[in-house]
Amino acid sequence: MGFATNAIHVGQEPDPSTGAVVAPIYQTSTYVQSEFGKYRNGFDYARTNHPNRKALERTLAKLEGGVQAYVFTSGMAGIDAVFRLLRPGDHVILSEAVYGGVYRLSTQLLVHFGLEFSFVDTSQPEAVFSALRPNTKMLYVETPTNPTMLVTDIKKMADLISNRDIRLVVDNTFLSPYLQQPIDLGAHIVVHSMTKYLNGHSDATGGAVILTRQEDAEKIYFIQRSAGAGLAPMDCFLISRGIKTLAVRMLQHNANGLSVARHLDAHPKVKKVYYPGLSSHPQHDLARKQQRGPGAMLAFDLESLDNARRFLNQVKLCSLAESLGGVETLISLPATMTHASMPADVRNRIGITEGLVRLSVGIEDVDDIIADLDQALLNI
Repeated sequence: MGFATNAIHVGQEPDPSTGAVVAPIYQTSTYVQSEFGKYRNGFDYARTNHPNRKALERTLAKLEGGVQAYVFTSGMAGIDAVFRLLRPGDHVILSEAVYGGVYRLSTQLLVHFGLEFSFVDTSQPEAVFSALRPNTKMLYVETPTNPTMLVTDIKKMADLISNRDIRLVVDNTFLSPYLQQPIDLGAHIVVHSMTKYLNGHSDATGGAVILTRQEDAEKIYFIQRSAGAGLAPMDCFLISRGIKTLAVRMLQHNANGLSVARHLDAHPKVKKVYYPGLSSHPQHDLARKQQRGPGAMLAFDLESLDNARRFLNQVKLCSLAESLGGVETLISLPATMTHASMPADVRNRIGITEGLVRLSVGIEDVDDIIADLDQALLNI
C-alpha cells in the first residue's frame, strides 16, 4: 500500500464492536478483569497501554518502517527515553545546531548521570569521524538542523558507524516520514515531536520513538511504562486524526515553503535565507537525493535584533509563537525563544544570530503569506 493509504488505514481500522469508521476515544484510566488475572486484549491500566496509544504506535511504525513505535507526552520525553538506553560512561555525538531543548537536556541534566556529549557539525563526515571515541555509543542527528537547516547525509553516518557498537538516532521532526525515511537510509532509531507535522493542527503535544531493533523496542517500552510518560488517549486520538491528512498537508507545505524561500531570497532587506530547496544551500544536492522535498521550514537573517524585533512586531497573518508544523504559518526568533537556553557564544558559533528568524510556512494561500512578510519587512 502507498504512504497515504497506510496513514489513513493502518492502526485506524473501524471499531469492531460497533463498526464505527472512527474508533472511539477510550477515556478510561483502568480496565476490568474478565476473571482473576485475565484482561481483555491485554489492557490493564492506561499508564502502561490503551487502545488509542496502541493504534497510533502501529501507524507510526508502519510509516517510518520500524519494528515498533512508542509515543510519549512530548518530543523531549521521547528523546529523554532514547538517551536512557545509555549507561554512565557512554559518549554521544550530537549535531552541533541541535534543538535548544536537546542541548539543555544533555548539558544541564544528563551529564550529571555520567553521560558524555560532543557537539559537532554532522553535515561534515570528517568532523563526526574525528569525534568518535572508544566509548561512543550513540550518534544523534538532526537533519535538517533547527534552525540553521544544515543537512546531514544519513547513509554516510550509517556507513561510518557500521562496524561499531553505536546507535544512529535521527530526529525526523522537520520533514516527517512523508518527506524523509531515515530507517531506509540506515538509522536505528527515529524520533519525532509529534506536536509538529504529524499532528499538524497545533492542538496536541506528543513525542514518538520508532525502533528497528526488538531489543531496543523492549527497553523503550519498559522506560515508557515505568517512567509514566506515555501519551494520553485524547492526544493519541488527535494525532492519529492529524496523520490521516499528513500526505496532502506535506505536499502543500512543501510547495508553499519553496515559494516563500525563493521570494525571501530575492528580497533586498533579507541578508540570507537558509533553506535546502535553494540551489545556494551547501547541501542542496544532498537534500534532493535524501529527501522527497525540501519541506516548509526555513530561516532568514535580518542582520540585527532590532530589525528582527521590528519585523516580528508587524506580522499579522504569521503567528509569532513557539512550535512549528501546524497548518498556520508560525514565526519565531530562535535566539530568544527555542534556543534561549543555549549559551550566546555557542549560538553565534553555529549561526543562530540575534537577527535570525525561523519560519514554519503553513498551508494558507501562499500569496497571503508572502504579502504579510512583505508588509512587515517594510518596517526595517
